[in-house]
Amino acid sequence: NVEVPPTIKIVVSGRFRKFVGPKDLILHLVGKLTAQGANFKVLEFHGQTIRKMSTSGRLVLCNMSVEAGATAGIVPADQETGRYLRQEAGVKEPIELLQPDHDAQYEQVIPLDVSKLEPQVACPHAVDNVKPVAAVAGTRIHQVVIGSCTNGRLDDLELAASILKGRKVAPHTRMLVFPASGRIYRQALGKGYLGVFVKAGAVVMNPGCGPCLGVHEGALGDGEVALSTTNRNFKGRMGNPNSEVYLCSPATAAASAITGVITDPRKLPK
Repeated sequence: NVEVPPTIKIVVSGRFRKFVGPKDLILHLVGKLTAQGANFKVLEFHGQTIRKMSTSGRLVLCNMSVEAGATAGIVPADQETGRYLRQEAGVKEPIELLQPDHDAQYEQVIPLDVSKLEPQVACPHAVDNVKPVAAVAGTRIHQVVIGSCTNGRLDDLELAASILKGRKVAPHTRMLVFPASGRIYRQALGKGYLGVFVKAGAVVMNPGCGPCLGVHEGALGDGEVALSTTNRNFKGRMGNPNSEVYLCSPATAAASAITGVITDPRKLPK
């Protein structure tokens, strides 16, 4: 017999404010559910905010659903799903857009309004230790990481580059950029985003996971603090149990790289 996990329906409404996006939403949700709140369950995302969200943003939500213990995160297929599969993934075969049954039973329904959501930060050493950025603003950081499977897609790099353009990374802070794939690397190069990062003083690395799991470039030193757009911040996650990792959105990461401390991107001086 196959045991089917129960499903939690997340209904998202409202419009994101400037420099607030899908990463802030999923961090807020993980903080609300806790790291074990969705154990052996599926998170299913609905609502007007999700319908208007790009596939890139939806991937952030589904990617990090497991951080609440979920077996999977799902966005029901729609027109945006078809667009992505045809135009970006190059699928030629017929596509069947699957939907939940009209009488689907949900273990619980959680409504979320993002219209007043603040930028969120997951603090050491747990993904569900989530606070508004204001609660940790001013925390000194040694390294900023933008990229990986969670936030290394083209729109993430575009947003970070728009904040960094014409500015410099703080002298005492390292900034590493890891595009999520070779294709995204080439696209970002063609659009000039990687050039913006290099001019700002960041280091653009080869596509991949980077220091996310502590086995690649960017492992932290003793006592160092990182701010990262990756998906996990357990003790020793970036290769050193004597370091600390905070998680955030690409906007918060880019703004903080400029100041050298955790910074609300909406309050970055012009």
